Amino acid sequence: MSIEVMTAPDLERAGQLRRMKLFALSLLLLAAAVYLVTLRVADQGGWGFVNAGAEAAMVGALADWFAVTALFRHPLGLPIPHTAIIPTRKNDIARNLQAFFTENFLTEEIVRERVASTRVGTRLGEWLQVDANAVRTVNEGFRLARVGLAHVKDEDVTQLVNEVIIPRLQSEPLSGAMGDLLEAIVADGAHRGLVDLVVGEVHDWLRRHPDTFNGIVAERAPRWAPSFVNRRIVRYTYDQALQWLWDIRKDREHPTRAALDDLLLQIAGDLQDNPVVAERAEALKQRLLGHPQTAETVVGLWSTIRSSLDTALAAESSALRNRAQAAVRRFGAALLEDTNLRHGLEQRLEDAAAFVVRTYGAELSTVISHTIERWDGRQAARRIELHVGRDLQFIRINGTVVGCLAGLGIHAIGLLFS
Repeated sequence: MSIEVMTAPDLERAGQLRRMKLFALSLLLLAAAVYLVTLRVADQGGWGFVNAGAEAAMVGALADWFAVTALFRHPLGLPIPHTAIIPTRKNDIARNLQAFFTENFLTEEIVRERVASTRVGTRLGEWLQVDANAVRTVNEGFRLARVGLAHVKDEDVTQLVNEVIIPRLQSEPLSGAMGDLLEAIVADGAHRGLVDLVVGEVHDWLRRHPDTFNGIVAERAPRWAPSFVNRRIVRYTYDQALQWLWDIRKDREHPTRAALDDLLLQIAGDLQDNPVVAERAEALKQRLLGHPQTAETVVGLWSTIRSSLDTALAAESSALRNRAQAAVRRFGAALLEDTNLRHGLEQRLEDAAAFVVRTYGAELSTVISHTIERWDGRQAARRIELHVGRDLQFIRINGTVVGCLAGLGIHAIGLLFS
């Protein structure tokens, strides 16, 4: 890092440092002028106090000027021992500063205490309750999501499907897992919505296309039977099928539904326990996964989903955006009302911060020593002086004032004992 390029804050600090140096130097020059003016009258009454105070003020100012200057450079350019401390010992200072920071700031106890004291859960809940903040959160989240989607290329998805997903699925036996999944679906009733959909669609189609159904059944009627008999049988079959589907559709406890559940449970059990069925399922899996169209279908499905999702994310007033904003506000309200949720979030944040400090704290603190070690000695001194030099000038100012007071006291004591 080069500090030759002065940033705006650096220029402001440099200006403040120059003004403080000028002020401290002005006090020294004032003390010197007073000393010289009162030198010939130092033995006349109160002028002795003025002269002694000015003399001691010069000594204090010069001593503290030397001390402050010796931190950053050789005073007057003279290579006096133990001066220019920062340029000559910057690496040792950097390591000591790193150790100090690690031992006193990057500790698990301190980090946990600081995270707990910030009351993140309460403050986040209050912040999310403001509509503008909820909108901003969703907007930023959607923007990042669109950026992420844009960086996922179709060729990357194709490579992932062909080289990772499909080979992994082909190598792993899935019949047992499919049986477990099917059994859990039936037990939870998660399949009933699909059954309702299929039965409803078939019933509606059959009601709208009686001629198609009758034509299919009539083709299989016996040729030797009279046509009017076949027509009655076909019509009766259509009516019974339509009524059967309607009964299943409106009755959630229909025996057909129970029979379907039993069939699915039997299939689930066979997938788990029947080697023959499991082998057939694995063979079917291999044929499906090995077909070239499978990967293309997966990639095409991903492209469709990505395009639809990107459109929904880009819309200024989409239903997805409105639901997301409502969900964010509900989460904020829940943080304020649900103590367990709030404490759980804060505890997880504490654990995460403690983990980072415990695992990477030492590595994080090395940025201090590495950065300073890369600086040139004069650069390091200049950089540090820009940040702390203004405050150090108060040492020179205080030295001038204290020196003056000390000189007055010493002169008074000298007169007292003389």
